Amino acid sequence: MSPNLMKEALLVPMTPAPGEAWPAPFTTQPVNATVALPGSKSLTNRHLVLAALSQQPSRLSGVLVSRDTDLMIEALTALGAQFTPVDNDPTVLDVTPISLGATTGQITIDAGLAGTVMRFIPGVAATTNATVLIDGDEQSYARPMGPVIDGLLQAGVHITAQDQEPIGRLPLTVHGQGSPAGGAVAIDSGGSSQFVSALLLVGATFTNGLDIRHTGEHTPSPEHIDMTVKVLEAAGVVVHTPEPNRWVVEPGPITAVDTAVEPDLSNAGPYLAAAVITGGAVTVPYWPLETTQIGDRWRQILPAFGATVTFDPVPGTDYGNLTVSGTRTAAGRPVLTGAGELENLAELTPTTAALALLADGETRLTKIGHLRGHETDRLTALRTEAQKLGVTIDEGPDYLTFSGGYELHPATLESYADHRMATFGALIGLAVDGTVVTDVATTAKTMPDFPIAWAKLAAGEGRIRA
Repeated sequence: MSPNLMKEALLVPMTPAPGEAWPAPFTTQPVNATVALPGSKSLTNRHLVLAALSQQPSRLSGVLVSRDTDLMIEALTALGAQFTPVDNDPTVLDVTPISLGATTGQITIDAGLAGTVMRFIPGVAATTNATVLIDGDEQSYARPMGPVIDGLLQAGVHITAQDQEPIGRLPLTVHGQGSPAGGAVAIDSGGSSQFVSALLLVGATFTNGLDIRHTGEHTPSPEHIDMTVKVLEAAGVVVHTPEPNRWVVEPGPITAVDTAVEPDLSNAGPYLAAAVITGGAVTVPYWPLETTQIGDRWRQILPAFGATVTFDPVPGTDYGNLTVSGTRTAAGRPVLTGAGELENLAELTPTTAALALLADGETRLTKIGHLRGHETDRLTALRTEAQKLGVTIDEGPDYLTFSGGYELHPATLESYADHRMATFGALIGLAVDGTVVTDVATTAKTMPDFPIAWAKLAAGEGRIRA
């Protein structure tokens, strides 16, 4: 290879191998880019489930291609659905649904570390006449799913697991018996909104539907439950909410329609936060005018750190362009103010924590205790990684407090096989030269091209495909 070609090759960003240490890109310049986002993982997996349970074929476009969605497609395929890319485009799928009750035999499903797969698939498996073993990555055994299993057991589903009493984690086996009885179930979904969503998604296939009651004091991520109800209603399922923390799903056919998946607004967070951290500007096109995605809250979160957020609707459409602009001092230093108290941020917490570590004032993140049951215990992970950066933050049962004004030191930050901890490290790296992130490849869970896209963003490219 000629010297010029060798130089060009070195400038091409590469995706690190799983487990590999990744020097996070650092920049002293304000980023200024338009970032095209992939489809929402949360919406993709909900639409995949409903399309598979539908009584008619449908087409999904804008489908996210990632590890979590691949695992969902593989699981639903094993249960009898068919997914055919249109014109070899994996983001556009023609879906042939499962013939309910027709699937038989012994089936093994790999849930990986995907919460939506491990929690949504048991209910789908219950509608078959197969014996379905659901397993996952070793880390998945620590993720709680007891309430959704308890709800399915109350609804008449037969589920077993070796050495578990009560059943609350993977691996487990669902003994499908056609349409379960359903009826009234009561669970505490305080650990994850997915417990309720998992039951909502299959309720219409149960003989008597489902009457779901949340018994806990707090429901995390209510936006995700609203999202589930909305996609159900679009598929013709009737859901009543007669009182707070109660959802009644009437039995009946699911009629999934051709659907375009919204871009993933949660995954917009790191890119929008990069504008705040560097004092630059990032625009995300196709931002929905109305959405149930929790990521829409970036419009309120980022101004609390001193950013300016503008939204320009595109006439004649149901979307617009969202732009986040940071500020810099006369000397060129980015300005980040403390955000005060922010609550119920759910999956937005790691990105917000990165901003809090770089801000001048206090930030307090509250009502986030359920994050201890995500891919890792995110509260403890964030405190541990902050210590590596030379910072002490206050960790409580359901809160983190940052006093602000820190002087951060470069460190090697652990990702914990958690995509949002990996992007947390990438954000710190923008401002702290010498930051290294272990296993950034775990971002493939929801953003397969993140390391390449992030390197381009930091290098000053103006158009990025995330």
